[in-house]
Amino acid sequence: MSVTTFDKPAGMTARKAQTKPAIFIDGEAGTTGIEIRDRMAKITGVEVRAIAPEKRKDPAARQALMAEVDVVVLCLPDEAAKEAVALADQLGPKSPRILDASSAHRVSEGWTYGWPEMEAGQPAAIARARRVTNPGCYPTGGIALIRPLVEAKIMPADYPVTVNAVSGYSGGGKSMIEAYETGKAPAFEFYGLGLEHKHVPELQKYSKLTRRPIFVPSVGNFRKGMLVAVPLHLDTLNGAPKAGDLEAALASYYAGSKWVKVVTGDDPSFKSGRLDALALNETNLLELRVFANQKHGQAVLVARLDNLGKGASGAAVQNLGLMLDVEM
Repeated sequence: MSVTTFDKPAGMTARKAQTKPAIFIDGEAGTTGIEIRDRMAKITGVEVRAIAPEKRKDPAARQALMAEVDVVVLCLPDEAAKEAVALADQLGPKSPRILDASSAHRVSEGWTYGWPEMEAGQPAAIARARRVTNPGCYPTGGIALIRPLVEAKIMPADYPVTVNAVSGYSGGGKSMIEAYETGKAPAFEFYGLGLEHKHVPELQKYSKLTRRPIFVPSVGNFRKGMLVAVPLHLDTLNGAPKAGDLEAALASYYAGSKWVKVVTGDDPSFKSGRLDALALNETNLLELRVFANQKHGQAVLVARLDNLGKGASGAAVQNLGLMLDVEM
């Protein structure tokens, strides 16, 4: 990972300016928190502080620990995340930096979007930010595919985008996980069909779209893994591009990236027309592909990732590396 150096934010006390920075995962017993803790166990340059299980819902105990660490990672439901930020703010100059893995602050003013690959200056912005919001799993794939085409003027900002996606059930929270793991859930289902999914504002804002996209999420009977697809009619894009033009725009945008790869050439998926949603599990990788039928003038852009990796915990650890100036 490319590590960006930065000045220590105002308010960092001498106590926090230690050689080994410390973090507190508020909500470490949840799915994302457990994954972050497991990933951080392999990192020697950061100390992970824990709170006693019986104190996890004690505001005073949590606030006391917040005052002792450099960064608090919030792995909480949205309302609880907002309450945690308020607790941290009450500490004044002892307030820690915050990395929020919930969706509570993803389009909020004063928060830096924690997707380092979004644009050239984003790693430095994350490195110096006091408040960082981790991206959602679905938007990570959608934004990765759409934003480079909008930036390259291939896709108009008001293009009527549709995003279809499937995720492992671990991304659906406690009730969905329980339903699948006890055999009560169907093998596959669409959801969010009221077209009010909470990821849509984030997807639209950071893709730089002026028209609200249609987002159709689904979940399958597997724990982790994700595919995000954007179908396109090529003649409706600026200049009626070919598949190679779309690939070139994506490859140029992510040139040199460690974690985002544009897959082209002789990859078996292009011959088979099939893509396994689980292939990147346990990694922080994001793969992008352009499947096209030039005869019909159609293409499908596909992003593949681990919804708990680059879509959640892996991304959080990557952001912590930037925030703490530590190699991850």
